[in-house]
Amino acid sequence: MTEGLRRRTKLVHTGTRRSAYGEMAEAIFLTQGFAYASAEQAEARFVAAGPDEFIYARYGNPTVRMFEDRMAALEGTEDAFATASGMAAVSGALMAMLRAGDHVVSSRALFGSCLYVLEEVLPRFGVEVSFVDGTDLAQWAAAIRPGTRAVFFEAVSNPTLELVDIRAVAELAHARGALVVVDNVFATPLFSDTQALGADVVVYSATKHVDGQGRVLGGVICGSRGFIRKTVEPYLKHTGGALSPFSAWLLFKSLETLELRCMAQAEGAAHLAAALEGDPRLARVLYPHLPSHPQHALARRQMTHGGTVLAFEVRGGKDAAFRFLNALRIATISNNLGDSRSIVTHPATTTHQRLPEATRAVLGISPGLVRYSVGLEDPDDLLDDIRNALAVI
Repeated sequence: MTEGLRRRTKLVHTGTRRSAYGEMAEAIFLTQGFAYASAEQAEARFVAAGPDEFIYARYGNPTVRMFEDRMAALEGTEDAFATASGMAAVSGALMAMLRAGDHVVSSRALFGSCLYVLEEVLPRFGVEVSFVDGTDLAQWAAAIRPGTRAVFFEAVSNPTLELVDIRAVAELAHARGALVVVDNVFATPLFSDTQALGADVVVYSATKHVDGQGRVLGGVICGSRGFIRKTVEPYLKHTGGALSPFSAWLLFKSLETLELRCMAQAEGAAHLAAALEGDPRLARVLYPHLPSHPQHALARRQMTHGGTVLAFEVRGGKDAAFRFLNALRIATISNNLGDSRSIVTHPATTTHQRLPEATRAVLGISPGLVRYSVGLEDPDDLLDDIRNALAVI
């Protein structure tokens, strides 16, 4: 039904399954199991369940399936598998494909929990992981070797907004037979066509922009039908990382407004970045579409918009950053992003606090660095709030 339609139309109509009642708002199937008309039907379903046949909510659910179909259509992949959280998507995508003796190459600039999976969890099971500077193609070329099973990176890193050249890294990986797994949360499926640039598997924390209203956890893995159903599904249905039907319904309905919300947030972020650059109280302002960004040219090639998040370094270190955060009236201090409300975070003491100080320094996570996720408030109100807070320090 949605073949050939534009993105905003797909975000409203793709994946809808109506029951015999013909409801307008898609149904929430709050059930953990499904009944069979006969023993023969039960046997047949366990042998090979059809696209609208379900066995157990840990394996699949009609509401969850609607969300998966809509996310796959949005991302441009053949299929998708929904998970209980973004980290369930990251760990599930990697653990499902890897086994002892495999080799993975990853960018070093990662969200703290992603780094934990790569540094701590995978090596326990005999997977070798090599870390590189994601911005340096020479390091990728040297680290990817025959037998490398996968490469993993954030398209835009958290929190310093560094970019990885997806097309170039994908070419290096595919030449060695490795799969390309990309966490595309910051770029969103709206602003970066990651799959078209060469990614084989794309993961999202749906907790962020997809929900966009701070209500539920969720994640999704997007990829080929073979990878999703033959590699990911068996692993996740047996290890239990299923998304609840109620959360799936909220995420599914939120997709209807995703483009409207994210476009407004990205416009606000670009406005703030341009207005704040050059403020003497800030050592630097980071935003991918800002001309001063070290990878501005790549960002313009790879992203249609600069995203909904900017970062800036407050002069005076941690004490000054804390005074700034505490003086804000509109933005909320929290560690989420992609929300309808603006959220401000101090990464060095929260999301990345477990990293050694030397590692944070290498990654550019200074004591004065602040990550600012722009919400749906009036951008000029946000700018006034930031400037008033900076005046306090």
